[in-house]
Amino acid sequence: MVQWIYMTAGDKSEAEMLAKVLVEEGLAACVNIFSGARSFYMWEGRFEEGEEYVMIAKTTRAVFPRLRDRVVDLHSYECPCILALNVTDGHQPFMEWISGEVA
Repeated sequence: MVQWIYMTAGDKSEAEMLAKVLVEEGLAACVNIFSGARSFYMWEGRFEEGEEYVMIAKTTRAVFPRLRDRVVDLHSYECPCILALNVTDGHQPFMEWISGEVA
């Protein structure tokens, strides 16, 4: 099953590093990076806000545990945002390409 993995990073260089590692190691077929996200959240009892970069990785359910663990190992955040969303439908050739690209 194809999955979209929603993640965030605190700066452009970290987002680009994570994207390159995930694709080069066969953990994601593709990673999109979006700049300019503004995040508002509570952390350790305090209100926080800041700029973040949003990443969407295309992978499969089978590969997700390795992708998640790799991002946790490399990420600067103590508790990085990593959410797996199952893709229930899509352009079949594209979904097959994703499945063929990940290890």
